[in-house]
Amino acid sequence: MKRIVLVVLDSVGVGALPDAHLYGDQGSNTLAHVAEALGGLHLPNLQALGLGNIIPVQGVPPTPSPKAAWGKMAEVSKGKDTTTGHWELAGLTLKAPFPTYPQGFPEEIIQTFEERIGRKTLGNYPASGTSIIEELGQEHLATGFPIVYTSADSVFQIAAHEEVVPLDQLYAWCHIARSLLQGEHGVGRVIARPFLGEVGSFKRTANRHDFSLPPIEPTVLDALTAAGIPVFGVGKISDIFAGQGITESYPATSNQAGMDQIVQLIRTKEEHCLIFANLVDFDMLWGHRNDAAGYGRGLEEFDLRLPEVLSGLQSNDLLLITADHGCDPTFPGTDHTREYTPLLVTGPRVRSVDLGIRRSFADVAKTVAHYFSVDYATIGVSVLPEVLPGERG
Repeated sequence: MKRIVLVVLDSVGVGALPDAHLYGDQGSNTLAHVAEALGGLHLPNLQALGLGNIIPVQGVPPTPSPKAAWGKMAEVSKGKDTTTGHWELAGLTLKAPFPTYPQGFPEEIIQTFEERIGRKTLGNYPASGTSIIEELGQEHLATGFPIVYTSADSVFQIAAHEEVVPLDQLYAWCHIARSLLQGEHGVGRVIARPFLGEVGSFKRTANRHDFSLPPIEPTVLDALTAAGIPVFGVGKISDIFAGQGITESYPATSNQAGMDQIVQLIRTKEEHCLIFANLVDFDMLWGHRNDAAGYGRGLEEFDLRLPEVLSGLQSNDLLLITADHGCDPTFPGTDHTREYTPLLVTGPRVRSVDLGIRRSFADVAKTVAHYFSVDYATIGVSVLPEVLPGERG
């Protein structure tokens, strides 16, 4: 039996990419800056794997004998959003970024959307999700008009109070928006952003739901499922791929819930499979809210849970830990940052080796395809010959 557990620490970047200046992100470094802001991080399990060997991290020194292979990966695709990063991890690279709307969405889009849902909208400008519900929440309560907003990412977000707009209705509106936002206006994701509370104390709930474009070409997930190898998505993985290539989905409303799902799947899935998980809190709760302290605590909480995953690995299992982009909470603004992502590869048979700088996130997809002996064409290069003795490219 061969299994791969692929864990994406959403937004845990490890330093600005060479083209970061094109995005206004020069100097960003999510992991290092979080560590500096806290006066050091306590991550003994990640340190043992070799996290501190990838880049200097205060409180996480390099170890002379890591228990994992370590390196970092560059993003080839244009953009720095969740969909782009995950698609490249799954082997699909984009030559052009998804469209963004720094001035808000065109009037024809908003007008058509309003006609389809039968009411006006509020907002239609880039904003922090927590800020815009404070700005427009009172008017929303009075009118029932949904709040529409975007960000530096390719997203069309719809916020609504759950006691004003039932979740089913909010999700139906998102389906309408998704049907409208195609072609030149094909944003990466339409996102439902429900919230609760009173004026002055609104709080977004865990009932967020993402409505992504389906991948424009097959990913390694499609190749696996076509070969009869199941893909179990944890967290928002199924949303990101619009369900394409996903055998079963296990939603998770937090990092801790995601870890519970990962541990349970490792214990119960006795078959060739890919367990593909996204831990969203780093990005959603802390990166976008400039909360370096929360971000650091989240990393330490993940580190505490890591032994549960490691102890469940069987002789032929691989664990890959990486990220999809950065979101430096110490950086100006609240947007994603264009960064390298970490790569840690471990398992009972993995040898400790420096994987260097990988030229694409798609190396993950090629590694997955290689391990399961599945044909899949991508620009990625498998790391198996480096990490497993006797493996060939």
